[in-house]
Formats: sequence, structure tokens, C-alpha cells
Amino acid sequence: MLLGHPVAHSLSPQFQNAALRAAHIPLTYERLDVPTDALDRVLAGLAAEAGAGNVTIPHKTRVAARCHRLLPMATRTGAVNTFWTEQGRLVGDNTDPGGFDDAVSDLLGQLPTAGEVAVIGAGGAAAGVLAAIEGWGACRVRLYNRTTAHARALAERFNAFTTVAESAGDALAGASLVVNATSVGLHDDALPFSLDALAPDAAVLDLVYRRGHTALVRGARAAGHRATGGLRMLVGQGARAFERWFGVAPDRDLMWEAVRDQD
Repeated sequence: MLLGHPVAHSLSPQFQNAALRAAHIPLTYERLDVPTDALDRVLAGLAAEAGAGNVTIPHKTRVAARCHRLLPMATRTGAVNTFWTEQGRLVGDNTDPGGFDDAVSDLLGQLPTAGEVAVIGAGGAAAGVLAAIEGWGACRVRLYNRTTAHARALAERFNAFTTVAESAGDALAGASLVVNATSVGLHDDALPFSLDALAPDAAVLDLVYRRGHTALVRGARAAGHRATGGLRMLVGQGARAFERWFGVAPDRDLMWEAVRDQD
């Protein structure tokens, strides 16, 4: 089950149900649109029914606060994207960092070990991005969010390599990798920042995914940049979540085939 608000756009059921069928597991993965004021009630019901699933915008940090036990990556990020139940109590993990690693490796050919990274956004998705970058080596992050207090709070948790930028332009200046970790572009062709601010050799990873790509990905590619959306990350984190739930690795190639026409 996927908890979020909204969730109608999500492709998670397509690849998770393909993996369930291939593994001969008699369950169905479904979306559940949960407004914020209903989250506590829904989580209590899922815990009582030994429920499990994923969490997306805007509930990742709220679910982390409501889990009885957090695995180390969920603790590090302060966000949960994967949960299950043990003895009637919710357990939370965060598989987003692994999925992000998959997406960056696909975009760049390998994970970078040095350089400047711009991250736009300071929510649960951005926390997963920073947790992944923490393991890369000597990369430095410039973090920008419209609400500066949120950016400062997140940067403080990763302060060994993260500083807060005063503007999106300041964050992007000289960055070799630019990550949109906001929801801008999910429902329309809005841009999270000006394409003119990209360094000439910058690669762009938009965690938002849409059929035909977001305006950010299309515009960056038209300007000669390597750019991709978040579908590889989605499948990568979903495969890791599947393994947490069932203790077996899913067929990742099959999962990707189930959604690749949306890329």
C-alpha cells in the first residue's frame, strides 16, 4: 500500500504488483490517498491489521514520528518511506537513498566521489538525497529551500558537507549535479529554478517523474545537459522496500519493464 496525498499519479502499483505476481505472493499493492488529518487513524488501522507499505509526499517525516521503531537510515533522515508491522507496532525504514544512488549511477555512469551538488528542497525526499551523498566521498552540497528555516534544520543534520544557499541561483552556481527534491513540476510545467542558472556541464536529476518527462528535464536536455526524472529512483527504492517486506529480492528487470514506457 502507498500512503500519500495525492497518490493518483504514482506508478508504484504497476511495478510492485508485477513483482508480487512473479514471486507468487497473493497480495495486491494499492494506493491510498490520506489527507494529513486522517494519517493517525489510518496508521493505527494498518498497525492493527499487520499492514505494510510505502509513504510518499507529504507524510514521510510524520510517519517517522509515529513509528515504534526506526531502522538506522530512517533515523538518519528523519523520514520513512517504507513501513511494516511487528507485533502490532509500526517499524519504519528509508530506502530512498539506495534508490537515489541507482538514479545517479544511471544518469552519470557512476557515483561521483567529489564535486559540488545543488539540492533544491528540504523535505523528506531531500533528506534521503543527503543521506545518499553522505556515502559518496568528498562531495559538497549547497541546499536551497524557499523556507530558509527548513533548509537550515536539514543542513545542520548533515553539516559536515552541507551549507545553506540564500537563493536557488547561489545553490546552482558551479554545481556539477543538480537535484530537484521538491514536488514542483508534478502537475504542471512549472520549473523549480531557472535553467539559465545551470553550469554548462551540470547534470540534472528531477525526483519528480511524469510521462514524457517534466518541463525541467525537457528544458535541461534541450539546453544540452544530461537530465532524467525520478523513475529509476522510484523503482530502486521500491525494490528495496519489497525485500524489507518479504525477505526476498524482487525481479528488478521485471519491475522496470512494467513502467519503462512512462520514462
